[in-house]
Amino acid sequence: MKVNNQEANNTTTEKREPTILHREDWASHDRLWKGYVQGADLGTDVTVLFFVTEQPGEGPRWHVHPYDEIFIVRKGNALFTIGDKKIKATAGDILLGPANIPHKYHNLGPGVLETTDIHLSDRWIQTNLEDPEQSIKLNK
Repeated sequence: MKVNNQEANNTTTEKREPTILHREDWASHDRLWKGYVQGADLGTDVTVLFFVTEQPGEGPRWHVHPYDEIFIVRKGNALFTIGDKKIKATAGDILLGPANIPHKYHNLGPGVLETTDIHLSDRWIQTNLEDPEQSIKLNK
């Protein structure tokens, strides 16, 4: 992609300084990539979540965000449900969860599932929802 440097320079209205957050600032586990960084903490409009689980069937439950989310599968195999679509994903796959579309995913196994989830927002905003698939199971 070709970028016009003059146009790129004109879009920056303030001078920003490099920022660093150390592992102890964001990680919720001492050795696994698990935790999150709010974009507001870095002065940016992107929030990043690091998810990891070794348990098949475990993962974020049915929820929605008012902004797009990008999922990067770093290790393992997952089943994503984004709206009414089910997508099997493996290490190296990248998926888009559009704004206002409920979604979830879980570890298919075998082994660890590791994802990096990029929220296009300066903070993590999430509404947890009742999972329609769980409602169907309960009614059977």
